[in-house]
Amino acid sequence: MKKITVVGGGTGTFVVLSGLKNYPLDLAVIVSMTDSGGSTGKLRDQLGVLPPGDLRQCLVALSDAPILWRKLFLYRFEKGDFQGHNFGNLFLAALEKICNNYDEVIETASYVLQTKGKVIPVTHDKLHLTVEYQNGKKLTGEGLIDENITERSRIVNAYLTPSGQANKKAIDRIITSDFIVIGPGDLYTSIIPVFLVDGIKEAFKKTKAKIIFIMNLMTKAGQTTGYTALDHIKDLEQYLNKKIDFILINNSPIDKQILEFYQRHDEEKVIDNLDDKFYKIIREDIIDNKPIEKNKVDIVYRSILRHDSKKLAEVLNKIFYG
Repeated sequence: MKKITVVGGGTGTFVVLSGLKNYPLDLAVIVSMTDSGGSTGKLRDQLGVLPPGDLRQCLVALSDAPILWRKLFLYRFEKGDFQGHNFGNLFLAALEKICNNYDEVIETASYVLQTKGKVIPVTHDKLHLTVEYQNGKKLTGEGLIDENITERSRIVNAYLTPSGQANKKAIDRIITSDFIVIGPGDLYTSIIPVFLVDGIKEAFKKTKAKIIFIMNLMTKAGQTTGYTALDHIKDLEQYLNKKIDFILINNSPIDKQILEFYQRHDEEKVIDNLDDKFYKIIREDIIDNKPIEKNKVDIVYRSILRHDSKKLAEVLNKIFYG
């Protein structure tokens, strides 16, 4: 059985895991732990817990529990004192307060949700993401970076404050994997933070796993404004410090109305300017062209276009067993 490890956090990772869990794979996900926005940010500030949001999404994505449990862990309160909070985030925060360690938190949540794979926090340290822009501006906190959507200057440096040590389980998993799937997801707030944790780059140097990157469909305002596909790869390889083996990129047209929505938010389709001479590129129809509805309690705008989990899983499995 192939040992597959997904790296990232957020909705993109949720989509990948939702598809791959239906195949006979030894599956795991290494989750970014710097989220500080929304419900997660409030829980970090008020309770001093580790960020639960991305972990919760990954647990639900891998869940084989009845649909009621999955709906419960994704439920977001729309009014009252809990407005904006997600039940799954509250559940994980409460578990952290009563469990002996964070491994026990994950084991308990995995048992409740009957996960078909391992969910591994990249670190157990409480860290924040800092980025420096070309214009000299500096921001600390993933939530603030994510909301800085009017920023036109490029990010030139990203690091963690304070520095933190990688979870040993994450290091072992990277070294022993057959394939590592990175993305899709916001480049600087979901993906790159994983590689900033001490010990992760070193693990990637040691591993013999083939690395697959799933290219984002659209640019992200304030993070990758004006980025082409090659820009994404250059920035990722800079922090990964290793060449990517496969790049999976969508070649299917995107609905005009969806593109117009993104244009109103200063975002656009990622242009495929990759050269087949330098990369193994797989171009396939991997999008779900149905717009995603915005949640009533979302304070900030969220993307409405997703990759298709079934299409992604089919293409990825061809790579795994090709």
